[in-house]
Amino acid sequence: MDFEKDQAKIPVVVVAGPTASGKTDVGVQICKWFDGEVVSADSMQIYQHLSIGTAKPTKEEMQGVPHHLMDFLSPEQPFSVAEYAEEARKIILDIHRRKKLPVIVGGTGLYIDSLICNIQFSQTTSNPQRREELRQQAEQEGNQSVWNLLAQLDPKAAESIHPNNVGRVIRAIEMTEDTGKTKTQQVEESRSEPSPYAPCYLALNYRDRAKLYERIDQRVLNMVEDGLEEEARWLLEHGYAPTASQAIGYKEMFGYLNGEETLTQAIEKIQIGSRHYAKRQLTWFRRNPMIQWFYPDDYENKCKFMENIKKYLSTSLKM
Repeated sequence: MDFEKDQAKIPVVVVAGPTASGKTDVGVQICKWFDGEVVSADSMQIYQHLSIGTAKPTKEEMQGVPHHLMDFLSPEQPFSVAEYAEEARKIILDIHRRKKLPVIVGGTGLYIDSLICNIQFSQTTSNPQRREELRQQAEQEGNQSVWNLLAQLDPKAAESIHPNNVGRVIRAIEMTEDTGKTKTQQVEESRSEPSPYAPCYLALNYRDRAKLYERIDQRVLNMVEDGLEEEARWLLEHGYAPTASQAIGYKEMFGYLNGEETLTQAIEKIQIGSRHYAKRQLTWFRRNPMIQWFYPDDYENKCKFMENIKKYLSTSLKM
């Protein structure tokens, strides 16, 4: 995209892709090349204390590049996609006014689309009684049972929400039952306002799916070595399990800590869940025709891979 065609719009780079594909590293490098700052688009990295299990980048991995909308919210506090979009827009405007490049990095497709497409969220009423009914159903019959209800009401919305993310599943059901329109319909109707952004999309993936899965499996093992068990135990002891369970890795580790399964079984479940999540992420991002895909296994080495991304952005951004 040639941003010079519309100078009124704010140029932004979006780095998307499945878990463990290398988004963090690429996002940081882009910021170093083009004087940018990262705006996180990860629905779980927003929470404090959820670091290892969410693969939150360390200070070393950030390499001095400012990262926004990460590690700022206590786990007991709810945070909607509407709130995310509102905060992200403020931060992007500030970054732009300081003559730096906003770089959106993350794997939560709903966050990215809601932000870049300038979704206008309608106000819906809350039904505490119905919400409690659904929460009890999740506790008694399992998270999957509530997700199945959403899948019947709004298959597209269900596809984008993990069954363990009970809060978002219930909210999507509420939106449909309250208005008579599915969440998907409401999102489509909310796209009336033009976007203030000129996005340059890129996404990472591997031609060989086995290589991506190997990276996912190894990342899980690294998390365990880095102290995922201790982090999960601390979250459990401090009453943060409901929020943490929305992220793959914690619920499985809680099962181990509660004596329901062995550590090996928990690790295998995390690996399987992460691979399934990666497939859902790929399904989501492939719907976007504006995304330019980059495959590390197309290149002889990482240096050539990164050079190609830089070349693409240098042409697209006209910088």
